[in-house]
Amino acid sequence: MLTIGKLAAAAGVKVPTIRYYEQIGLLTPPERSTGNQRLYEGKVLERLTFIRHARELGFPLDAIRSLLSLSDRPDQSCAAADAIARTQLAAVRARIGRLRALEAELERMVAHCAHGTIADCRVIEVLGHHALCQHPDHDGPDQSEFT
Repeated sequence: MLTIGKLAAAAGVKVPTIRYYEQIGLLTPPERSTGNQRLYEGKVLERLTFIRHARELGFPLDAIRSLLSLSDRPDQSCAAADAIARTQLAAVRARIGRLRALEAELERMVAHCAHGTIADCRVIEVLGHHALCQHPDHDGPDQSEFT
């Protein structure tokens, strides 16, 4: 049996994270000692490690909940798990695309910097006048909400 502190250290998470996962139902509430201390079985460490690794891969909590449910039924087809992973892969690829576009825009802003005064600074100019931005994924604020 592990205390919450030892479980946290073994899984590489913080104690409040474990409490949160219990609160939202990813981990079942543990047994309590006579002193009301949480006591966890070794299986919880495996489950918590699974959750931590899935979070590191960017899976949202609902997807992790589904994956945990699937892992509790090892005789089932893995098609549902594959679909969840494919959805996450698509989300990661989309995020990478947006980051590459942001990188290109920042490179363009820096490359056009005149290295003079703020009055002539391209970075300040582009940030202040959204129409000068060539990044296609954001159009800037709707100006009607300011008029």
